[in-house]
Amino acid sequence: MDRLDNTVRPYAWGSTTAIPRLLGTEPTGEPQAEMWMGAHPGAPSRTSRGTLVEVIDADPERELGAGAVAKFGPRLPFLLKILAAGAPLSLQVHPDLAQAREGYAEEERRGVPVDAPDRNYKDANHKPELICALTEFDGLCGFRAPVEAAGLLDGLGVDSLKPYVDLLRAQPEDAALREVLTAILTANPEDMADTVTEATAACTRLGGPYTPYADMARDYPGDPGVIAAMLLNHVRLQPGEALFLGAGIPHAYLDGLGVEIMANSDNVLRCGLTPKHIDVPELLRVVRFEASDPGVLRPEASPEGEEVYETPIDEFRLSRWVLPGETTRDLTLPTPQVLLCTAGSVRVGEHGLLPGRSVFVPAAEKAEASGEGTLFRATVIV
Repeated sequence: MDRLDNTVRPYAWGSTTAIPRLLGTEPTGEPQAEMWMGAHPGAPSRTSRGTLVEVIDADPERELGAGAVAKFGPRLPFLLKILAAGAPLSLQVHPDLAQAREGYAEEERRGVPVDAPDRNYKDANHKPELICALTEFDGLCGFRAPVEAAGLLDGLGVDSLKPYVDLLRAQPEDAALREVLTAILTANPEDMADTVTEATAACTRLGGPYTPYADMARDYPGDPGVIAAMLLNHVRLQPGEALFLGAGIPHAYLDGLGVEIMANSDNVLRCGLTPKHIDVPELLRVVRFEASDPGVLRPEASPEGEEVYETPIDEFRLSRWVLPGETTRDLTLPTPQVLLCTAGSVRVGEHGLLPGRSVFVPAAEKAEASGEGTLFRATVIV
């Protein structure tokens, strides 16, 4: 069992205070966006035996278990993060496994460098993900019903938005959403910037349900993603609630602190709220144009006290233990685990964990937890 020393990524959208507050450290004044726990080559966790990548590479079956290696290969198939959004992340979507393999192979065939700014597929894997709120957490997830999106846009009273309103009200659901998103992303940039400026002023004046869009426009003035975001469901999670983001579902995180887990992939196609590359044709190939309820997840408790966030994929399984202080829980599994404390004080084996601290537990390694606090467990399903 290894205590993890984890890298904090200073992306511009990160909160300057949320991760330091969790860790009990002084803010540096710089954004601290994500703390990564796992074996992603971009920022692997460090242990007393080397990086977690090196530890796993030295003996994959011992660290991951034979079942996980047989199913996912000799690598940890998930990445666990603490995510702290102080400003909106890019409006984005992830491919399914077949799309990722096809897109990666095509860009490899064309010789696009993997670090090129216009490269879409960094690897051949899909990237389903789950975000669980530690504080109130605002996000966008999935398309609204077209008639609801039409009402929101129409309420702004902006003449240049009227064609989108008409399309949303007149076309079948999937066609309406596709046509309007395509129109927004391919509009003349100067004309769209004027539309966004006018819409932002209306959002600021009207407040209420328009407030999130006024806020994102302050961070991304003139960005067409501000209008595209109004096509999506706005969700406010309470602590302990979660969202699962499957392939093709457009989404963005806006504000708050959460535990995020995902398949170990970097494949992101962006729709807006970003200065980065947007490949509209490829984006339209991947997006699922269907209205959906965002599907807020609440954990299901087992008789043993484990609270599980159920998802339809096997690369990760996230659960939570709220330890009462007077008992010891046996957390031993035949699969690899990352255990993360987010509240209180917890002991796992010989390691005492305070909020924001974590350990890696190899497959079948004895793991007993005690103390009074909250412990998240990330593992896989084999």
